[in-house]
Amino acid sequence: MKNEVKSTCCYCGVGCGVLIETENGKISGVRGDPDHPANRGRLCTKGATLHLTAGPSGRLLFPERRLQRGQTGQRVAWDAALESAADRFAETIRRYGPDSVAFYISGQLMTEDYYVFNKLAKGLIGTNNVDTNSRLCMSSAVAGYKQTLGADAPPCCYADILAAQLIFISGANPAVAHPIVFRYIEDARAANPDLKIIVVDPRRTETAEIADLYLPINPGTDIALFNGMLHLLIRDGLVDHTYIAAHTTGFEAVAEIVKTYTPAAVARICGISELDLIQAAEWFGKSTAALSLYCQGLNQSAHGTHNSVSLIHLHLATGQLGKPGAGPFSLTGQPNAMGGREVGGMANLLSAHRDLGNPEHRAEVAALWGIPDVPAKPGKTAVDLFKSLDSGEIKAVWIACTNPAHSMPNQAAIRKALHTAEYVVLQEAYAGTDTAEFADLLLPASAWGEKHGTVTNSERCISRVLPAVAAPGEARHDWEIVVDFARRLANKLGNPATAHLFPYTNPEEIFNEHRETTRGRDLDITGLSYGHLETRGSQQWPYPDGAQAGTQRLYEDGRFPTPDGRARFVPVQHQATAEALSNEFPISLISGRMRDQWHGMTRTGTVPRLFNLDDEPELAMHPCDMRHRGLASGDIVKVANPRGEMVVRIAERAGLKRGRAWMPMHWGSQFMNSPGANALVSEATDPYSKQPELKHAAVRIDKLDLPYPVAVLRRCASTDEARALLAEARSLLSIFPYAAVGLYGRSAPLVILRAAEHGPLDSAQLAAVDRLFGLDSTEGEILYADAKRQINKKAIVRDGRLFGVRLAGEALAQSWLKQAMAEDELDPSLIRFALAPSERPPVSMPSRNIICKCADVSDVQIQQALAQGSDLASMQQTLKCGTFCGSCVPEIKRMVAEYATKEAVPV
Repeated sequence: MKNEVKSTCCYCGVGCGVLIETENGKISGVRGDPDHPANRGRLCTKGATLHLTAGPSGRLLFPERRLQRGQTGQRVAWDAALESAADRFAETIRRYGPDSVAFYISGQLMTEDYYVFNKLAKGLIGTNNVDTNSRLCMSSAVAGYKQTLGADAPPCCYADILAAQLIFISGANPAVAHPIVFRYIEDARAANPDLKIIVVDPRRTETAEIADLYLPINPGTDIALFNGMLHLLIRDGLVDHTYIAAHTTGFEAVAEIVKTYTPAAVARICGISELDLIQAAEWFGKSTAALSLYCQGLNQSAHGTHNSVSLIHLHLATGQLGKPGAGPFSLTGQPNAMGGREVGGMANLLSAHRDLGNPEHRAEVAALWGIPDVPAKPGKTAVDLFKSLDSGEIKAVWIACTNPAHSMPNQAAIRKALHTAEYVVLQEAYAGTDTAEFADLLLPASAWGEKHGTVTNSERCISRVLPAVAAPGEARHDWEIVVDFARRLANKLGNPATAHLFPYTNPEEIFNEHRETTRGRDLDITGLSYGHLETRGSQQWPYPDGAQAGTQRLYEDGRFPTPDGRARFVPVQHQATAEALSNEFPISLISGRMRDQWHGMTRTGTVPRLFNLDDEPELAMHPCDMRHRGLASGDIVKVANPRGEMVVRIAERAGLKRGRAWMPMHWGSQFMNSPGANALVSEATDPYSKQPELKHAAVRIDKLDLPYPVAVLRRCASTDEARALLAEARSLLSIFPYAAVGLYGRSAPLVILRAAEHGPLDSAQLAAVDRLFGLDSTEGEILYADAKRQINKKAIVRDGRLFGVRLAGEALAQSWLKQAMAEDELDPSLIRFALAPSERPPVSMPSRNIICKCADVSDVQIQQALAQGSDLASMQQTLKCGTFCGSCVPEIKRMVAEYATKEAVPV
C-alpha cells in the first residue's frame, strides 16, 4: 500500500519540506513539498536522494555494551543498557559531583529531543555541561545578534531575497551549502536585472560566479572590510542619521574607530583593490534594500562574533533592516540548530532564549520546571568539554546524534580525550561513525523518516515532522531514550524534588511544555500547537497566543529586545587569524563544503551517485604554489602542522589566490587514512561565542614520493552490497601511506579503492586486496604482469561484464573504467583493454553531461527519452528530472525544443 507523509529534510538549515513516499512500510521515494514555505517543492541533490539513505543498512539496530572500546560489543536489552548507564552516571555524580558528567548533542535532533536533554542536565542532574555541535557552526551568529540587536533572532525571511536590491554574501557559499536559497537568488536575478550581488570569500566559490563584484579577501580580515565599508558610508554621506538617532546607541564610538580604516589601509589588510572596496560601499549605501547573507566563513573564527557584529553595523548605519529585502540574515548550518537554541540546549543558555548568567532567568526556569534552582556555574562549551574529558574533570559523557571524532578541531586531542574518558555513551542512528570506536555503550536511535517532533529553520519557521515508517530493529526515538534514562537516574539519585520532571508519554507533551516557557518572550509561540502546524502548515515565530499568523520579519517598528529598546553599535577592531603564517607553515588551509555531501558523510556517503561529482579527497592549490613545490595535479602530498597531518592527492583549482589551499571538510577517517582537514585546525575559540576557528590553519605542504599506485574498482549488484563492501574496504586504509575509499555510479554502484605505496606490493599483499574485493577467483580471470616494471593487473569477468579490476604499479585506466563499469558501456570484446596503460577508453564512449543533478539524469538519457516520444511532463514523471530544485528545467526545455526543430526539418 502506497502512502505519503509530510516531513522536512534533515540536512542544512534551509528547512525544506519533503513528502516521503512509502510502500508496504518502507520508504520508496521523496519529493519536495509544494506547500512548504521554505522550498515550494524544490529540493537539492542531497534532499532528492534522501529515500536512498533509508533502510536498515549501516544502522545501529540494538543496544550494544562493550567490554573493550573499539571491539565488537555484546548485544543487551534496553532495560539492561539504560540501567547500566544510570548506574554509572549516578555513581559518578555521587563521587565527583554533578559537573563530572556532560552531554554533547546535535543540531539534527528534534526540538523536543533537545528540550529533554537540556532538562535532564540542568534540571535533574544539576549541571550546565550540555553543549551541542551547533557551537561549531552558529554560536558566533547567535552572539553577534545578541550583542547588537538584543536577541538571537534572524530578522529576515526568504521572501526578502526576492525583494532585495543588493545581496551581500559574505563567508557563505549557498550555491553549494544552501542550494535552495541559491535558487531564490537566481530567481531574484532573473526577475530584477538591476539587482547587484557582492560575494566576499577568500576562495572564488560557485556562488561568486553569479556576483557583480567579487572580493577575495585574505582569511580572517572580515572586520577590516566591514569597518572600511562603514568608513566610506560615513565619509560619503550614505548613513541614515535619522534612523541611527531614533533606534540605536553607540554609533559615535564606532564612527571614531572606523576613521582609521581608510581605503588604502583596508585594501592592504584585506588584499583587495581600493576601487572594489569603494564600489562595494557605494552599492550598499545607495541601495534601497540591502540584504546580507552570511554563514560559516564569518562564524568559524576566533573573532566570529565581531565578524557578524561589524556586518550588522552596516545595516544599522543605513537603516537597512525591518523592511522588505533588507537585513542581516544568518544562514543556519544544521536543520534544527535554531530549535536547539530556542530551548536553551547550550551550555550558556536556558529555555526560550534566557541567559544562564541572569539570576532572574534561572529563577524563571526553576519555577517553570518546579525545582529549587538551576545551577549558576557556567557549563563547558564544546572545546572545553573535551579538554575536561582529557584532564579528568569530566568523567562521563553522553554523545547524541553527532560525530565529534570527525567534526571537532584538533582531532588528535579530541580522540585522546575520548580515549581517556572513563565512560562514553553514544546515542546514534548509525553504527560506523568515527566516534563509535570510543563508545562503551551504544544506543540505537531513530533517523530521518522515522522521527516526529518539530524543527526550526533559518527564517524562524517551525515545521511539524511526522514519521513515515517505523525505526528499524530496536531503535527508539531520541526523546524516549532520554526520558527513560532520566527516570531511572532520578530513582538512583534519590532526589524526590526531581521525580516529576519527566512525565512525557509523547513528543506533543514536551512541545506544549516548551511552548509555555516562551510565553512573553521574544520567541513567543504560545499560539502554536501540533494541530495548528499540521492543519495550517509551518509557521514563523514569534506566534503568540491570539495571533492569526507568524511574524515574517522583525524590528519593523525600530524597537529591539534590549533594555532601552535600541539596537547597539559595538566597538570592534580588525583581528588577525588565531594562527599566523610563517616560513615553516606558509600556507593558509581553508575548508568548505561540497555540493553533494553533508558533514561527515555518515548518511550521504552511502549513496553512490552522490560521489559522481567528487569521488576522491583532493586538496586544491594555486598553480604557482604547486610549481614552487614541484607539484602537478594528481601528486600526493603531506599537509602538516604541529597538531597533525593528512596525506591527500592534490589538484590545481581555479579560484584560489597564492598562499591558500582548500579542502572540503566532509572527508575523514571513513574515506581516507586521516581525520581530514579537522586534524589540522586549531581549537582557538571566540571569547564570546566559544566557537572554534575551523576555517583556517597554517600548514606546510610537501610532496611525497609514493611512486607505486594501486586502484581497485568493484561492481556491486546493489547499493546495500556496495555499502557492506565499503565498510570492509576501510580496513585497508591503515596499511597504505596514502589510501582513499568511496562509492561511485548510478544503476550499477562501484566501490573504489585508490592507494599509493613506496614500492611494489608483494604477493601476499596483492592476495589480501583481491580477497577483500572478491577478486581472488580464477574463473573469468584476465591477468597482466610485467615483472621488470613491477606491474601486476587483474580483471574478473562475469557474464560478459567487468566484475572488478585491480591495478597495481600502473593505474591510468581507472579514469575511464569507473564510468564504463558503472554504465556497462564496455563491449565484451573490449574488456581486455581494462588492463591497458591508457587514460582513454579503447573506443569512443558516450560523453555524458548531468543535466538534472538532483535526479542524476544525463543528456544521453534525455535524448533517449525524446527519441521515444517523451516530452518534458512525461520525463518529469519517468526520469524525475526537473522535479526537485527546478534549476535544470530551462535546459531540458531547450533540449526538447531543439529536438522538435530537428525532427521537423525534412530529410
